[in-house]
Amino acid sequence: MTLTPLDWTIVAVSLLICLVPALMFARRGAKDTTEFFTSGRSAPWWLIGVSMVATTFSTDTPNLVTDIVRRHGVAGNWLWWSFLVTGMTTVFFYSRLWRRSGVLTDLEFYELRYSGRAAGAVRGFRAIYLGLIFNVITMASVNLAAVKIANILLGWPPLKTLVICGALNILFSAPAGLWGVLVIDLIQFGIAMTGSFAAAYYAVQQPQVGGLAGLIAKTDPATLAFFPSLSNTELALTLLIIPLSVLWWSVWYPGSEPGGGSYIAQRILAARTERGALAGTLFFNAAHYALRPWPWIIVALASMLVYPQLADIQQAFPHLDPKLVNHDLAYPAMLRFLPVGVAGLMIAGLAAAYISTIITQLNCGTAYLVHDFYRRFVQPGRTESHYIWIGRGTTIALMVISGWITLHLQSAKLSFDLLLSIGAGTGLIYMLRWFWWRVNAWAEIAAMAASFVFAVIFHVAGTRGLNWPSHYTLVISIALTTAIWVAVAYLAPATDRATLHRFYEKIRPAGPGWNAIRAETNLPASTDNLPSSLLAAALGTVAVWSILFSTGSFIYGHAAQGAALAVLGVATSVGCLRLMFAQK
Repeated sequence: MTLTPLDWTIVAVSLLICLVPALMFARRGAKDTTEFFTSGRSAPWWLIGVSMVATTFSTDTPNLVTDIVRRHGVAGNWLWWSFLVTGMTTVFFYSRLWRRSGVLTDLEFYELRYSGRAAGAVRGFRAIYLGLIFNVITMASVNLAAVKIANILLGWPPLKTLVICGALNILFSAPAGLWGVLVIDLIQFGIAMTGSFAAAYYAVQQPQVGGLAGLIAKTDPATLAFFPSLSNTELALTLLIIPLSVLWWSVWYPGSEPGGGSYIAQRILAARTERGALAGTLFFNAAHYALRPWPWIIVALASMLVYPQLADIQQAFPHLDPKLVNHDLAYPAMLRFLPVGVAGLMIAGLAAAYISTIITQLNCGTAYLVHDFYRRFVQPGRTESHYIWIGRGTTIALMVISGWITLHLQSAKLSFDLLLSIGAGTGLIYMLRWFWWRVNAWAEIAAMAASFVFAVIFHVAGTRGLNWPSHYTLVISIALTTAIWVAVAYLAPATDRATLHRFYEKIRPAGPGWNAIRAETNLPASTDNLPSSLLAAALGTVAVWSILFSTGSFIYGHAAQGAALAVLGVATSVGCLRLMFAQK
C-alpha cells in the first residue's frame, strides 16, 4: 500500500488527538495510585463500558477472526462467542460484588478473602503470573498483528514497527494513568470502528467478490452457517459443544475471565457506583458480541475469494517474510484495495485499536507489579509519588519485554490457544470463591500451578510426536486441574474465621455457600437475588446472540429470519433491563 500525504496527515491527526487526553490527565494521574490505577473510582458507566470494548478490539482481533473464518467458517467464531455466557455472569453476579469490595486491583482481593501467608503468597504469585507472564503474552500477540499489518501495508521490518509502536504506547500510557486510558479509548473506539466498516465496504467491491450479493452467492453455504454441522462430530465438539459446555466457565482468558478479572475488574472498580459497574459491563458485552463481529467476518469471507490460498497472499506481497504468512494475514492483505484517504483512516483505525489495547494492558500489568508486588512485598510505606514513578518505569519494561516475545510468535490463533491452555481449569474457582466459603488460597495456588504444568506437559508432548487435538488436551487439563484444586480446598487449612466474617460483612454474598458463616456472624441475609440474576444473565445472553444473528441474517438476505431474531432480541433485552433496574 502506498500512502499519500493525505493518508499520513489523517494518521498523524488521529494520533495527536489521542495524545491530548494523555497530557491533560497527567497531573491528575500523578495525584495518587488510586487516581493512576482506578481513576479515583469516579468514572461514569458509559465510559468504562466503551473502554472495555475498545480494549478488547485490537489489531489482532480482526486477524484472529479472519483466521477462524478461513479455517472453520463463520461458525468457528463460537470459540469466542461462547464467552458471552461468561460475560453475562460477570454482569449480573460479579460486577456489583467487585465494586462493593473497594479494592484497588483485583489481586488485592486475595488478602480480603483469604488469610495468613497463603493469602499474601497467592497475591504476589498472581502479580507476577498475570502482570508479567500473561500480560506480556497478550501484548506480544497484539504486537504480532501490528508487525504483520505494518509489514504487508507499509513494508516495515518487525523491529522498526516494534520500536515505533512501543514509543507511542509509552507516550500514551505512562503519564496519565487510567483516566487518560479511558478517554483515549473513547476516541480510538470511534476511529477503529469507522475503519472496520470502511474495510468491509471496500472488500465486497472487489471484482472477485461482486458486492454483498456476490459474496453470499459465491461462498459455500457451509462456510456461511451460523452453527457447525452436527454431522461432523469432531468439528461440532471443537467449535460448539465444548465451548458452550466447558470453556465458558473453566478457562481464564483476558477480557473473558469467569467471575471477572484483569482489566474488566479494573474498569468495574473505577465505576462511580455498583449500578454503574453493572451497566458498564452490560454495555461492553452487548457491543463486544453484537456490534463488532460482522465487519470483520465480511472482510474474512471476501478474502477467501480474493486470496483462496496462502500462496496467493505470498504472490501478491512477495516482500513478505514467509514465516509471517498465515491465514490471519488475509485481513491486512485486503486493506490494499482502500482508496486514498480511506487508507489513512484505516491505518489510523488499526493504530487506535492497537494502542487502546496495549495501553490498557500496560496500565493493568503495571498495577499488578507495582501495587500488588512491589508495594506489598518489596518497598511498603513509600510515598505515592515514588510508586507512580516506579509504575512509569515498569510500563516501559513491560513494553520492551512484550516486543522481544513478539519476535517468537507466528500467528494470532497460536497465542489464543496458548493463553487458553495456560488458564485451563482455573475458571471455576474464580467463580465459586465469591459464593463458597471453603475455597481457600491454597486451592487457588494449586489451580494456577496445575493448569500451567499441564499446559507445558502437553506442549512438550506435542513437540515429541503426541499430536492430540487441542480441544482434547484442553478438556483433560480442565478436568485434572479442577480435581486438584477441589481436593486442595478440602484438605488444606481453611481461611480463618475472622477473615471470613469480615469478608461476608463487607461483600454480603448470597446463596447457600455462606450459610455457616452467615449463622456465625448473625448478620442479615444478602439482598442480592440470585434467581433474578440468573434469569437476567440468561435473557441478556439470548438477546445479544439474537441481535448478532439477526444482523447476519439480514446480511445474508434472509429478511424474515432476521426480523424474527430482531423481535426476540428486543423482547429479551427489555426483560433483561427490567430485571437489572429492579435489583437494589
